[in-house]
Amino acid sequence: MIAAMNSHFQLPWPAPCLAACGALLAASLAIAEPLATAEVQYREVDLTYAADAVTEAVKQSTVSAQVTGRVVEVNYDIGDFVKKGQVIIRIDETEVSQVVAGSEAQVAQAQAAFENARRELARARELAAQKFISQAALDRAESEFHVAEAQLKAARAGKRQAATTQSYTVVSAPYSGVVSARHVEVGEMATPGKPLMTGFDPRDMRVIASVPQYKVSEVRASPRAMVEVPSLNRWIEARGITVLPAADPRTHATRVRVDLPENLREVYPGMFARVYFTVGRARKLVVPASAVVRRSEMAGVYVVGGDGAVSLRQVRLGEPAGQGDIEILAGVSAGERVALDPVRAGMQSMPGPQ
Repeated sequence: MIAAMNSHFQLPWPAPCLAACGALLAASLAIAEPLATAEVQYREVDLTYAADAVTEAVKQSTVSAQVTGRVVEVNYDIGDFVKKGQVIIRIDETEVSQVVAGSEAQVAQAQAAFENARRELARARELAAQKFISQAALDRAESEFHVAEAQLKAARAGKRQAATTQSYTVVSAPYSGVVSARHVEVGEMATPGKPLMTGFDPRDMRVIASVPQYKVSEVRASPRAMVEVPSLNRWIEARGITVLPAADPRTHATRVRVDLPENLREVYPGMFARVYFTVGRARKLVVPASAVVRRSEMAGVYVVGGDGAVSLRQVRLGEPAGQGDIEILAGVSAGERVALDPVRAGMQSMPGPQ
């Protein structure tokens, strides 16, 4: 009887069919929601000149060894964040410690000689006052005292120099930043001038662009620019522009520094960027860049008609127009509306099941 009941209440559709129907229903409900659109319109926008650029850190340096010794400790690796003053590398200080010990012994010896010369001078002055020694003997005692005083000063200076050299065995971070390169391993020999570690401060970045000479005057006259980082699909407004007073003798191009806002995430030295320098104003037909869909070499937008019908229209693009817009050279007219979500618009434009 139980088997008969199970047979009687068996579902008429298999489970995969039900799952497909549920997904189709969810997609239909999503398509039923109204599409967000924007009007194609003429607008006063900036005329720009685009130049390829490379990002770099304002603070980027390589820490090098200042003493000879074996590397005994490397505390950080590439990609690690290091705070200012933290120890990044230690160098064996055995040899330097011997130098410090020798300098301390020299100070003690010079101190003893100085004390002896000071007492001899005091006695010589007493005897000279009683006419028991000649003036020449007194002069000799004073000279020996000054020599001992000078030797003590030199010994103390040598001790301070040895202590300073010993401090070089502990290499600390000069500023807070990220390690970008590690040049030594534990056990290697460090010598003065040998690179140990390279780092940069990610909070202060800029880009360097090369601008032809005939465009330098326009860039300098209107110091405004937008920076595009294609790999991040991100636009950044520049904080300032500095035209360097020198040109490359081979290409005759001038380097321009473009300062970026502080504390940018995901931007690091060496990334490719593109700088759009503002060189004027013009009236252009624009649409939001987010409305543009690209298929290989083709660019298009989904045009939404007055009756809600959606159709893909091929367009010819111009230059970026700032504020997230892009120039349209052909394909749509002013007053038409385009979908801001090409994915949803593409689903709605597909013909339904017959």
